[in-house]
Amino acid sequence: MKAARLDGLLADRDAWRPTHCSIAKTMDVVGTRSAILILREAYYGTTRFDDFAQRVGITEAVAASRLRELTAEGLFERQPYKEPGQRTRYEYVLTEKGRDLLPAVLALMQWGDKYLQGERGGPIAMSDDRSGEPVRVEVRSPEREVPLSDLRLTANFTEEELRRARGEASR
Repeated sequence: MKAARLDGLLADRDAWRPTHCSIAKTMDVVGTRSAILILREAYYGTTRFDDFAQRVGITEAVAASRLRELTAEGLFERQPYKEPGQRTRYEYVLTEKGRDLLPAVLALMQWGDKYLQGERGGPIAMSDDRSGEPVRVEVRSPEREVPLSDLRLTANFTEEELRRARGEASR
Protein backbone atom coordinates (compact mmCIF):
# COMPACT_ATOMS: atom_id res chain seq x y z
CA MET A 1 0.00 0.00 0.00
CA LYS A 2 1.22 3.46 -0.84
CA ALA A 3 1.70 6.21 1.72
CA ALA A 4 0.04 9.61 1.70
CA ARG A 5 1.20 12.00 -1.01
CA LEU A 6 3.30 14.93 0.22
CA ASP A 7 2.96 17.96 -2.05
CA GLY A 8 4.62 21.35 -2.37
CA LEU A 9 6.97 22.26 0.46
CA LEU A 10 6.36 18.84 2.05
CA ALA A 11 7.56 16.90 -1.01
CA ASP A 12 11.21 17.16 0.09
CA ARG A 13 10.94 15.44 3.45
CA ASP A 14 14.55 16.25 4.30
CA ALA A 15 13.91 20.00 3.88
CA TRP A 16 11.44 20.30 6.77
CA ARG A 17 10.85 18.92 10.22
CA PRO A 18 7.45 18.55 11.87
CA THR A 19 8.47 20.88 14.70
CA HIS A 20 4.92 22.09 15.28
CA CYS A 21 3.23 18.77 14.58
CA SER A 22 -0.41 18.72 15.68
CA ILE A 23 -0.19 15.01 16.47
CA ALA A 24 2.71 15.61 18.86
CA LYS A 25 0.91 18.53 20.49
CA THR A 26 -2.25 16.43 20.92
CA MET A 27 -0.24 13.61 22.48
CA ASP A 28 1.21 16.11 24.94
CA VAL A 29 -2.37 16.75 26.09
CA VAL A 30 -3.98 13.27 25.94
CA GLY A 31 -1.07 10.90 25.43
CA THR A 32 -1.42 8.90 28.63
CA ARG A 33 -3.56 5.79 29.02
CA SER A 34 -5.38 7.33 31.97
CA ALA A 35 -6.20 10.54 30.05
CA ILE A 36 -7.77 8.61 27.16
CA LEU A 37 -9.71 6.35 29.53
CA ILE A 38 -10.97 9.36 31.50
CA LEU A 39 -12.22 10.80 28.22
CA ARG A 40 -13.86 7.45 27.39
CA GLU A 41 -15.69 7.54 30.70
CA ALA A 42 -16.77 11.14 30.15
CA TYR A 43 -18.25 10.14 26.78
CA TYR A 44 -20.14 7.38 28.62
CA GLY A 45 -21.56 9.96 31.05
CA THR A 46 -19.17 9.90 34.02
CA THR A 47 -18.74 13.32 35.67
CA ARG A 48 -17.71 12.69 39.27
CA PHE A 49 -14.13 12.34 40.49
CA ASP A 50 -14.62 9.11 42.46
CA ASP A 51 -16.38 7.49 39.52
CA PHE A 52 -13.54 8.37 37.14
CA ALA A 53 -10.94 6.86 39.48
CA GLN A 54 -12.99 3.71 40.10
CA ARG A 55 -14.13 3.10 36.50
CA VAL A 56 -10.69 3.76 34.97
CA GLY A 57 -8.96 1.74 37.71
CA ILE A 58 -6.49 4.42 38.74
CA THR A 59 -5.51 5.90 42.07
CA GLU A 60 -7.11 9.08 43.31
CA ALA A 61 -3.76 10.84 42.92
CA VAL A 62 -3.55 9.88 39.23
CA ALA A 63 -7.21 10.79 38.67
CA ALA A 64 -6.68 14.18 40.33
CA SER A 65 -3.58 14.86 38.24
CA ARG A 66 -5.18 13.86 34.93
CA LEU A 67 -8.43 15.73 35.58
CA ARG A 68 -6.46 18.81 36.59
CA GLU A 69 -4.39 18.60 33.36
CA LEU A 70 -7.40 17.97 31.13
CA THR A 71 -9.30 20.83 32.79
CA ALA A 72 -6.33 23.19 32.42
CA GLU A 73 -6.21 22.30 28.71
CA GLY A 74 -9.90 23.15 28.40
CA LEU A 75 -11.27 19.65 27.74
CA PHE A 76 -13.32 19.68 30.94
CA GLU A 77 -14.85 22.38 33.07
CA ARG A 78 -15.51 21.97 36.76
CA GLN A 79 -19.06 22.54 37.93
CA PRO A 80 -19.98 22.63 41.61
CA TYR A 81 -22.57 20.30 43.10
CA LYS A 82 -23.62 19.57 46.66
CA GLU A 83 -25.29 16.48 48.06
CA PRO A 84 -27.58 17.14 51.05
CA GLY A 85 -25.51 17.36 54.22
CA GLN A 86 -22.21 17.23 52.31
CA ARG A 87 -19.62 19.83 51.36
CA THR A 88 -19.56 21.35 47.88
CA ARG A 89 -17.74 19.14 45.40
CA TYR A 90 -17.07 19.43 41.68
CA GLU A 91 -18.02 17.36 38.71
CA TYR A 92 -16.12 17.38 35.44
CA VAL A 93 -18.15 18.19 32.34
CA LEU A 94 -16.82 17.93 28.80
CA THR A 95 -16.39 21.18 26.91
CA GLU A 96 -16.72 21.51 23.14
CA LYS A 97 -12.95 21.01 22.94
CA GLY A 98 -13.29 17.75 24.87
CA ARG A 99 -16.27 16.56 22.83
CA ASP A 100 -14.35 17.28 19.63
CA LEU A 101 -11.87 14.51 20.55
CA LEU A 102 -14.65 11.90 20.29
CA PRO A 103 -13.77 10.75 16.74
CA ALA A 104 -10.13 10.20 17.72
CA VAL A 105 -11.08 8.14 20.79
CA LEU A 106 -13.65 6.16 18.79
CA ALA A 107 -11.03 5.53 16.08
CA LEU A 108 -8.77 4.00 18.74
CA MET A 109 -11.67 1.81 19.89
CA GLN A 110 -12.49 0.80 16.32
CA TRP A 111 -8.86 -0.15 15.65
CA GLY A 112 -8.70 -2.16 18.88
CA ASP A 113 -11.96 -3.92 18.03
CA LYS A 114 -10.55 -4.97 14.64
CA TYR A 115 -6.99 -5.93 15.56
CA LEU A 116 -6.97 -6.79 19.27
CA GLN A 117 -10.33 -8.35 20.09
CA GLY A 118 -10.46 -11.37 17.80
CA GLU A 119 -13.14 -12.38 15.31
CA ARG A 120 -16.07 -11.32 17.44
CA GLY A 121 -14.82 -7.74 17.74
CA GLY A 122 -15.03 -5.45 20.72
CA PRO A 123 -17.43 -5.59 23.65
CA ILE A 124 -19.31 -2.44 22.61
CA ALA A 125 -21.10 -1.81 19.31
CA MET A 126 -21.62 1.75 18.02
CA SER A 127 -24.86 2.70 16.27
CA ASP A 128 -26.83 5.80 15.35
CA ASP A 129 -29.47 6.29 18.05
CA ARG A 130 -32.01 7.55 15.48
CA SER A 131 -31.61 4.95 12.73
CA GLY A 132 -30.00 2.04 14.56
CA GLU A 133 -27.42 1.82 11.76
CA PRO A 134 -23.82 0.91 12.68
CA VAL A 135 -21.42 3.84 13.06
CA ARG A 136 -17.74 3.89 12.17
CA VAL A 137 -14.94 6.45 12.02
CA GLU A 138 -13.36 7.02 8.62
CA VAL A 139 -11.29 9.52 6.64
CA ARG A 140 -13.65 11.10 4.09
CA SER A 141 -14.02 13.74 1.47
CA PRO A 142 -17.61 14.86 0.83
CA GLU A 143 -17.91 12.17 -1.86
CA ARG A 144 -16.11 9.10 -0.52
CA GLU A 145 -13.92 7.36 2.02
CA VAL A 146 -10.32 8.30 1.20
CA PRO A 147 -7.70 5.53 1.52
CA LEU A 148 -4.16 6.37 2.67
CA SER A 149 -2.84 6.04 -0.88
CA ASP A 150 -5.22 8.81 -2.05
CA LEU A 151 -4.55 11.19 0.83
CA ARG A 152 -2.68 14.37 -0.19
CA LEU A 153 -0.88 16.46 2.44
CA THR A 154 0.16 20.03 1.67
CA ALA A 155 2.03 22.53 3.79
CA ASN A 156 0.04 25.04 5.79
CA PHE A 157 3.13 27.24 6.06
CA THR A 158 5.14 29.41 3.65
CA GLU A 159 8.71 28.97 2.45
CA GLU A 160 9.63 32.02 4.56
CA GLU A 161 8.16 30.39 7.69
CA LEU A 162 10.10 27.22 6.88
CA ARG A 163 13.37 29.18 6.54
CA ARG A 164 12.73 30.96 9.85
CA ALA A 165 12.02 27.63 11.56
CA ARG A 166 15.35 26.32 10.27
CA GLY A 167 17.12 29.51 11.39
CA GLU A 168 17.97 30.65 7.87
CA ALA A 169 18.08 34.31 6.83
CA SER A 170 15.49 35.69 4.42
CA ARG A 171 16.48 35.62 0.78
